Amino acid sequence: MATSTTKGMTRRRLLQSAAGTAAVASAIRLGFPSGAFAQGAGPETTKARLGFIALTDAGPLFVAKEKGIFEKYGMPDVEVVKQSSWGTTRDNIVLGSAGNGIDGGHILTPMPYLITSGAMTQNNQPTPMMILSRLNLAGQCISVGQEYIDLKLGTDASPFKAALEAKKASGRQVKAAMTFPGGTHDLWIRYWLAAGGIDPDKDIQTIVVPPAQMVANMKVGTMDCFCVCEPWNEQLKNQEIGYTALTTGELWNGHPEKAFALRADYVDKNPRAAKALLMAVMEAQMWCDKHENREELAEISSKRNWINAPYKDVVERMKGNFDYGTGKVVENSPFAMKYWANNASYPYQSHDLWFLTEDIRWGYLKENTDTKALIAQVNREDLWREAAKELGVENIPSSTSRGKETFFDGKVFDPENPTAYLESLGISRLA
Repeated sequence: MATSTTKGMTRRRLLQSAAGTAAVASAIRLGFPSGAFAQGAGPETTKARLGFIALTDAGPLFVAKEKGIFEKYGMPDVEVVKQSSWGTTRDNIVLGSAGNGIDGGHILTPMPYLITSGAMTQNNQPTPMMILSRLNLAGQCISVGQEYIDLKLGTDASPFKAALEAKKASGRQVKAAMTFPGGTHDLWIRYWLAAGGIDPDKDIQTIVVPPAQMVANMKVGTMDCFCVCEPWNEQLKNQEIGYTALTTGELWNGHPEKAFALRADYVDKNPRAAKALLMAVMEAQMWCDKHENREELAEISSKRNWINAPYKDVVERMKGNFDYGTGKVVENSPFAMKYWANNASYPYQSHDLWFLTEDIRWGYLKENTDTKALIAQVNREDLWREAAKELGVENIPSSTSRGKETFFDGKVFDPENPTAYLESLGISRLA
């Protein structure tokens, strides 16, 4: 298993950073002999089944398919298949394409770790995965029901606490919706609530709702707030069912979000095909990130076979224009989704460590999880670097760490000392 446990070791020792994992990584990657990616060698297969959820951060997969970029890199038989929920994505990854499932695709960054470790699979059976790239930075939102419009909530969730307590006192339930336990949306809404003094497990019930069902569920009163990607926050506002409290970039500026990941056995068996897929996705990310392409990207994304949402619900936030539904309007927002700029595509190990640390905070992973070994197994930033060099990418990151990260409430995550970060947090499930 990817997650190893060691009795008697302290949390401080076990929650060390992912720095210096090259030796571990080289030892476990025997499936990549020297020359496996020799220039001129064609992919071992032209096929892959890649899953996606109807969200704008899956845009690079839509573009790579629509514009023939997969074919350009020798992968003409790639299927890009819609998944109904992140739980379905997980189950189909476990099945694999041989079992009529999928080989990987668009995924919440923590999920390959939760699947590889068996923490979020049936009977806790691990299915090893590899992250080949990040797909985007930021671009998610936390939305609140229209009944709280007078609060005009923003990054500070503390005014929400009294409103929730009053609603509970009247005998009604209060719920926060996210898309997958331990996934990015779960961690963003938990961070926001906890920073405002609201315990996401005690003061409000946290529930799982598929992204495309968020608006309909808010309309019938299933939840009080939710966190999801676009276009569902914009659609909620356009239908006057709720409003945007904040974009997640306001919680953590330039935060990592989705990833492009594959089953490890696909990569092991087809290293050149995996590299071809990665290069196609990276080229598509470059295209998506150009401002002059954002309207066309919105047109593509809104199609029935992709997101299946009105163009007007997709285009404005994709262009960086945010009407929060409270009178607050921001054009050219610095928190708009990035697909390529600011090293958006590069899968920093330090970011993966933050996700693992937060999953430990909330009890999704054990306190004695060997984060170092797990990151060494799952994060394949070395493959990204190889692909980037072949694509002629300039300014390839020199380090696997982006360094210290500062959040809106002043908390600092130092990847060299994640324990200090954990100990600075007021609400968690840790003893």
